[in-house]
Amino acid sequence: MLIIDHDLQPQDLLPAINSMWEASARCLDSIHRSWNPEKGSPVFTIAGQYTSQGWTEWTQGFQFGSDLLQFDATNDTRFLESGRQQTIQYMAPHVSHIGVHDHGFNNVSTYGALRRLILEGRVEADEKELALYELALKVSGAVQAARWSRTDHGGGYIYSFNGPHSLFADTIRSLRSLALGHSLKHRLMGENDEPISLLHRLIQHAKTTAEFNVYYGEGRDTWDTLGRVAHESIFNTNDGRYRCPSSQQGYSPFTTWTRGAAWIITGYAEQLEYLATLDNEEFEIDGGRAHIMSWMKRAAIASAEAFITECPTDGIPYWDTGAPDLTRLGDWKSKPSDPFNDYEPVDSSAAAIAVQGLIRLGNALTADEGGPRYYQAGLTILRHLLGETYLNQQADHQGLLLHTIYHRPRNWDYIPVGRKSPCGEACMWGDYHLREAGLLVQRLAEQQRYYTFFGPSVATN
Repeated sequence: MLIIDHDLQPQDLLPAINSMWEASARCLDSIHRSWNPEKGSPVFTIAGQYTSQGWTEWTQGFQFGSDLLQFDATNDTRFLESGRQQTIQYMAPHVSHIGVHDHGFNNVSTYGALRRLILEGRVEADEKELALYELALKVSGAVQAARWSRTDHGGGYIYSFNGPHSLFADTIRSLRSLALGHSLKHRLMGENDEPISLLHRLIQHAKTTAEFNVYYGEGRDTWDTLGRVAHESIFNTNDGRYRCPSSQQGYSPFTTWTRGAAWIITGYAEQLEYLATLDNEEFEIDGGRAHIMSWMKRAAIASAEAFITECPTDGIPYWDTGAPDLTRLGDWKSKPSDPFNDYEPVDSSAAAIAVQGLIRLGNALTADEGGPRYYQAGLTILRHLLGETYLNQQADHQGLLLHTIYHRPRNWDYIPVGRKSPCGEACMWGDYHLREAGLLVQRLAEQQRYYTFFGPSVATN
C-alpha cells in the first residue's frame, strides 16, 4: 500500500522536475536523430533504443506531443518547431482513422496541445493555423464518436479496435477528443442528417464504462472487490447485452491490469474538470449535472482507492494485481517496488498515468470527499518516479521512464541478458505521461495557469 507523504508540496519536486526536463531533452534529441518514419511510430525500447511494434499506431501522438510538452515546460523553441512540423506532416491520417479508439491519445496530444498553447498566448499563430488545428479536432472528435455500439439499456460505448463487441477501459481517455469537438460547437452528423451530440456520447460512454468496467464490491461476480477494473467488457452486438469481463493485456478478467486502472482514474478525473466548465442546461438530457458528477466521482474514487491500496509502498505497481508469481515476492505491498526481481515486472507507466489522475481527482473533490488524500498520493508517486531507480540517466538510452511494460501476455517486452523478467526499458506513453505529470506539477509549483487538455476558451495574449 502506498505510504502517502501528506506534507509534500509541488515546490519540493521542482529540482527533480528540472532534472527530468534535462534528461527528457537528451532523450528526445536522440529519438529525432534515429527515428525512421517508414518503420512506424516508436513504441518501446529494446536495449535502450526505441523500436516499433505493429498493433495499432496509437503512440505517434505521444511522440510529437512530447516535443510540445518539452517546449511548454522549458521554452526551448526547437521542440515547438519539431512538434508543430511533425504534427502537420504526419498526423492527418490519425484524424480520420476510423479503425481505432485512440483519438484522444493521438490528436489531443498534438493538435490539441498546439491549439492550447496558442490560446494561452504561448505561441504566435495566425487565424488560419488555429483554424487548421480546430478543424482537425472537430473531425477527430466526430470520427471517434461514430465508432459506436448501443447497449440494451439505452446507452452505448465507443468500441475498441477489437470490434463492436469490445469496450476498453483505455478509451475513457479518448473522450478528450469528443470534449474538444463539443467545445468547438461541432457535432456528428448521422443518417438523414441527424445531429448527434458529442457531449451526449461522451457521457454515455463514460456511464457504460463506470457501470461495466469498474467494480464496487457489490457481488457482480465472485471476485467483485471495490475498485477492481476490467480491461475489457464484452457485449452481444445483436441485442446489446453485457456478457462478461475480459482482458487483452492483463493477467485475467478477474484481476486488475494496473495500467487499465490508471486510465480509468485519469480519464474520469479529467472529465470531472472539463464538465465543471459547462453550463447546467447541457446536462439535462443525461440526468443533470449532479447525477453525472456523482457516478463519475464514484468510479474515480473506487479505482483510485484500489490503486493506492493494491500497490507497493512507493505507489509504483506491478503490471497486474493478480500476476501469478507475486506470491513469490513475499509481502510485496509492504515494501517498495522491485523492478529487478525475477518473477513479475513492475509497470512504471501505470504509475506515471495515475499521477496526474490522482492530483486532478484531488483538485476536483472536497476535503470531505477525500480530495487532499488523492492529491498527496499523486505527488508522492511522482517523487518516486523522479528518483534514480526510475528516471533514466543513461546517455545512450532513449527512454525517459524506466521499467515499463507493454504487453506481458504476448511476451513483447525485452528481458535483458542475465535477467528473468522484463526491466530497464521505456515506452512512449510512459515517457509522455511522466512529462505531462511533470508539467502539471511544475505549473502548480510556479503558480502558473492550471494545465488542462482543453485549455482556455479564448486567446489570452
